[in-house]
Amino acid sequence: MSKSFTLLLGVAALTLSGAARAEAPLSVVASFSILGDMVENVGGEHVDVTTLVGPDGDAHVFSPSPIDARAVGEADLFVVNGLHFEGWLDRLVEASGYAGPVVVASRGIDALSFDEERDEHSSDHEGHDHDHDHDHDHDHSEHAGHDHGPEDPHAWQDLQNGKQYVANIRDALVAADPEHAADYRRNAKDYLTAIDTLDTEVHRRIDAIPEANRVLITNHDAFGYFANAYGLDVLSPVGLSTAAQPSAADMAKLIQQIQKRDVKALFLENMTSPALLEQLAEETGVTIGGTLYAGALASDGEASTYLGMFRHNVETLTEALKE
Repeated sequence: MSKSFTLLLGVAALTLSGAARAEAPLSVVASFSILGDMVENVGGEHVDVTTLVGPDGDAHVFSPSPIDARAVGEADLFVVNGLHFEGWLDRLVEASGYAGPVVVASRGIDALSFDEERDEHSSDHEGHDHDHDHDHDHDHSEHAGHDHGPEDPHAWQDLQNGKQYVANIRDALVAADPEHAADYRRNAKDYLTAIDTLDTEVHRRIDAIPEANRVLITNHDAFGYFANAYGLDVLSPVGLSTAAQPSAADMAKLIQQIQKRDVKALFLENMTSPALLEQLAEETGVTIGGTLYAGALASDGEASTYLGMFRHNVETLTEALKE
């Protein structure tokens, strides 16, 4: 083989290698499944997404592994919820040695505190002949190591907040990979349009539920934003942490409220134990109306995407509470 031919092969190999590197997708780590789906929708073919807390996983009790730390350390972007949702975040970043951008998807959200949620629910239902105490007498910081702070972190449960998440993810991808900025902006625009369309549909369907029936009882308190956005009351046996346990007094008070308000259905969550709700169902005679998705997507099926999760939840609620 001639030296000139060998040289040409070498140049070709270097050219192909450089092109491959140039076209390599952006490595993005998302803290949990809902964010992972959002990043994939905005990033499309230009991103390679790793999700730390996967479908049906519980971010409240997640404990990062060395593999997770390595994934974060090698990432171009790390997308998190913020609002103290990821109690393990600082430790993971430190352990991973990650020095890149940490994208807080909830940045710019008007976060709800628990007192605000309680007050807004009460004011929304003034003049009605039912009581509403939004059952928060339990301690919101009872789960050491997973304290969410004074604000509710589940902001994605309002689709209008979801639009802010998408905008923050879009801007972060554009900054990290300006070469594909037009694609990110186009994908985000289409996604935001779909979110607006679904938001209108959710309002229409929830509004069709008789007002006295709009009471949402789940395993833990993850639907405050949903309730405030779409006009429901929320009661739960425990606070934000899925690892918390209600006191006997909490349970007795909740049972009393369920009976007084003639609650139509209880709802399980995909990532929590059904034991508490099954106990409530047994003691009150109220049926379990289905499973809702709050802090994690489904492994497959309709609820395996952010928008699909909303459609599933609304269908489940309207079917159980319509009469």
